[in-house]
Amino acid sequence: MSHPPHYDLDVRPILKAGGEPFGAIMNAVAQLAPGQSLRLFASFKPVPLFDVLGARGFAPSAREIGNGDWEVVFTPTAAAPDGIDPGPPPAGEADAWPAPAAEIDCRDLPPPEPMVQTMEALEALAPGEALVALVPREPRFLYPELDARGHRWRAEPQADGSYRIVIVRGRGAAGP
Repeated sequence: MSHPPHYDLDVRPILKAGGEPFGAIMNAVAQLAPGQSLRLFASFKPVPLFDVLGARGFAPSAREIGNGDWEVVFTPTAAAPDGIDPGPPPAGEADAWPAPAAEIDCRDLPPPEPMVQTMEALEALAPGEALVALVPREPRFLYPELDARGHRWRAEPQADGSYRIVIVRGRGAAGP
């Protein structure tokens, strides 16, 4: 079955209502068919999203369409670069993820402390070292930060609704 070349998503109503469209955008990306682009309509040029989706293998093309509104087409590139969530390592590659050098438990902290504590603990590690962070819920706002800084990560939901995140500090990762 064929699919349209673009998946259209208009986040202007979400923004106008004072909402955060990041979840809707990432949900749309997850629904894309292989080779399909995301065409996003926003009330501003979403420059931070360029790095987030770039880390997931999409190249942006933006144009202003009037009244301060923007159309951005995120086109898949041939291969996604390193730094995105690779999921569990394939069989035989368990050593691709080093043993954790540190572990922190942030499950009892209110937002944004789990993210702050995780980033601080990660920055204290040497490149290539791994951190395990236990957080109270899925850290959707942490993922783009990790991607932008060149870290590898994988997140595992736990039975109690919390998440266990394994993060390998990137070699060229810079602090805030």
